[in-house]
Amino acid sequence: MTSKPAMKDATQQTESIRETVREGYARIARGAAALPVFQSTPPSQETLPTDGCAPAAASKGGCCAASADAGTLATALGYSKEELAAIPDGTNLGLSCGNPTALAELKEGEVVLDLGSGAGFDVFVASRKVGPRGRAIGVDMTSEMVARARKNVAAWRERTGLDNVEFRLGEIEHLPVADGSVDALISNCVVNLSPDKPQVWREIARVLKPGGRVAVSDLALFAPLPSSVVSMVDALIGCVAGAALVSETERMAREAGLVDVVLTPKSDYLATLESMGDPLYAEITKRLPPGKSARDYVTSLMVAARRPRTR
Repeated sequence: MTSKPAMKDATQQTESIRETVREGYARIARGAAALPVFQSTPPSQETLPTDGCAPAAASKGGCCAASADAGTLATALGYSKEELAAIPDGTNLGLSCGNPTALAELKEGEVVLDLGSGAGFDVFVASRKVGPRGRAIGVDMTSEMVARARKNVAAWRERTGLDNVEFRLGEIEHLPVADGSVDALISNCVVNLSPDKPQVWREIARVLKPGGRVAVSDLALFAPLPSSVVSMVDALIGCVAGAALVSETERMAREAGLVDVVLTPKSDYLATLESMGDPLYAEITKRLPPGKSARDYVTSLMVAARRPRTR
């Protein structure tokens, strides 16, 4: 039986992780870096930088900070020039590690839900795919991100004539969404940040309609990371330290009740970041055993699944 002190410690650790992530992404929403690069413990508010992922240079990609090459990264992940040109300014923060809207094969009239929607990038992309009879909903736990996304809704409505987008404040472990109300659920490099991933997958299954589809792009691990990497705050906010093993991801999805689970590792994301000279991944490589690179441990993973039509 788990003791009460142990349960309390676990709860405190969960909340500490959640607040570290929340603060990191709040800073990104405000146009600053998540945290100073290569800190092993959260710094005080006074030591946080006002810009850039490091004193000398901003991170050029990944979840750790808004990317100066966000368009390059998104193009490498399969977003079309037309999609990138259509979305409101300031919504593509370079935080993607895949293209879940493409995997979801969204159809006219569907309700699509984006977990961890940030500034609204994938929600606005999905909005055009589901059309005026559909609905594109984003959920994010960071109020600054939700506010940033909502600022663009009126301009999006005026530009496209579409009144089908909304953003809700909430945690992905406790979605502010009704049971069985979603045709397709997408998420882009967010589930790995959760300290309670099994609960996230249970929520995914809960909100999907019978037969509803999952298209999640996330970071996952081929092998456990060394403790020296896991302890890096930047690796957590950079979507690395909190990533689950590929096999664990499949197990969690199936235990939540999802079926037809297909996992597709993709190496192009890490290759793109390495070619862009991303400092976070360079530092991670320094902390790995000799001869190993980040690609030996980390992958972009596309997860497709669906809720059974009958339980």
